[in-house]
Amino acid sequence: MLASLFLIGALVTTPQMSVQAASQSAVEESAGGMTRAVNRMIGGIASYARWPEGSPAANRQMCVVGTPRLAPRMAPDTPGRGSISVRPMTAAGVTSDCDILFLGRMPVGDRRQLIAWVRGRPVLTITDDDAACIYGAMFCLSSRSASLSFSVNLDAIGRGPLRVDPRVLRIGSGQGGT
Repeated sequence: MLASLFLIGALVTTPQMSVQAASQSAVEESAGGMTRAVNRMIGGIASYARWPEGSPAANRQMCVVGTPRLAPRMAPDTPGRGSISVRPMTAAGVTSDCDILFLGRMPVGDRRQLIAWVRGRPVLTITDDDAACIYGAMFCLSSRSASLSFSVNLDAIGRGPLRVDPRVLRIGSGQGGT
């Protein structure tokens, strides 16, 4: 993909357009790195969550609602820890098959409805559209100057039957709370 962008830039005769093609490829390369980082982080967070007994651990279902801001292609990386399949859906279409609920950009009403639905259920909630982690998700991803971090909403974690290993809780900034 990057090679084809450079090739397109080489075929264009004006220097201004060549510079635009080169900067577009740099942005795409940077976005690809962020996508990989987001997918690794989601996989890592999920690997530290413990679902209640009787919940199959090998394969998890992540439902993506809304438009993710940081990673256009969701494919959580869980090396050696089972797999996470990804299914995009609407707020109205979320079902109990979702082990992980990823909340992207969406109307506030839909977000509130989904957070209310999750309470008391064994569903891990992650968002990239609430850096302050105040709207009810358990983990909130944020990006600053090409680095990825997350906040932990201890209140949201405490409301459900999932258990999260304290080691991941110490890594997150823990600033959230609802």
